[in-house]
Amino acid sequence: IMLAFLIMGFGDVSGPMVSLAKDSFEISNFMAQLLPLCGFIMFGVLSIPMGIFQDRKGKKRTLGLGLIFAFLGLMLPVIGGMVGIMVDLQPWMFYLLLASVLLLGVGATILQVAGNPIMREVSAEGNFSSNLSLAQTVKAIGSSLCFLLPTLLNIWLQSENKTAWTFLFPIYGAFVLITFVLISRIDIKEKTTTDKPASLKSCFNLLGNSYVLAMVLGIFVYVGAEVSMSSQVSVLMKDGFGFSFKNMLWISWLLFFLPILIGRFMGGIILRSVKAKTFLIITTFLSISGIIFMLFGNMYLAFAGIVAVGLGFANIFPLIFSITIEKMPERANELSGLMVTAIVGGAFIPPITGLVADISHSVLLSFVVPLICLIYIIIISLFAGKKKTVTA
Repeated sequence: IMLAFLIMGFGDVSGPMVSLAKDSFEISNFMAQLLPLCGFIMFGVLSIPMGIFQDRKGKKRTLGLGLIFAFLGLMLPVIGGMVGIMVDLQPWMFYLLLASVLLLGVGATILQVAGNPIMREVSAEGNFSSNLSLAQTVKAIGSSLCFLLPTLLNIWLQSENKTAWTFLFPIYGAFVLITFVLISRIDIKEKTTTDKPASLKSCFNLLGNSYVLAMVLGIFVYVGAEVSMSSQVSVLMKDGFGFSFKNMLWISWLLFFLPILIGRFMGGIILRSVKAKTFLIITTFLSISGIIFMLFGNMYLAFAGIVAVGLGFANIFPLIFSITIEKMPERANELSGLMVTAIVGGAFIPPITGLVADISHSVLLSFVVPLICLIYIIIISLFAGKKKTVTA
């Protein structure tokens, strides 16, 4: 199951891939931002239908389906001949890349719908939140590879090769294939959550509950804020602080994704003794403080702020998800579908962030958009702490 979360992280490559594709294909900011759009739009389209499918066919079968779609997406660039150190990237290959990211987004969507609730099935009583945070740590490793592998290849080549990142596709594909084989061999006893099968109507009826609606919107704005940060931090390193193409990748990973990785690992330990609601408030305040530091414009304050945001961001998604599921465990499949649908925020909020940067001619000022998102999350985290009971 942890390997399945690693594969989920591959779906996050559309964020850092914005700067990679922009330089490799020499395209505009608008065209580059189509990558996150393709990567996250399927969360809005498929999540609820897959939640219903999962309710009727089972979580393990749904997980396997997600791995198949992810593998197909990763093989497209390989078949299309756009993988190699000295490969000549033709303009039409960018559209092949969009199709690849779209299919990878389909796979990541299905994996999110199945993976988060299936973690509850394999967790001991009371350990769901901490195990989900540890699983998100593994997911962050998958996300980090998009930064680290091209950098390591460039170091090995002793040059700034702008197509080295294309080797991500066959490497990721091998991980997916191994995971599919292992998942097919395990036996998971799935609990029946409700006697009544899930339906589109039952899913959308849950949005009539103000608590559920607030938490689903929390996922929407959080994912949008995280994708905005992951794409804009690289741009800030290159355009704001003058780092080279090669250095902007590993510095962005060091400042943002490494703290996320560390924060998720620490979160899995901390949540053994700290209540999920309390930890959500603390971690969101840390993220807000980090962005405020960034807005001062000083490079070293910005670095410290990015690290704080990464540590704060680390556990927001699994905390919101697990808190909501624990309130209504009998509706886990429907809630999972709704909350994974909200990941579509990663398609809509980053273009707004980019638009603010274009209008203001300031990369730093664009971070006001994720700041506004975090202010909303701190409000719902306080609301979640006060809510005692929730009924469908």
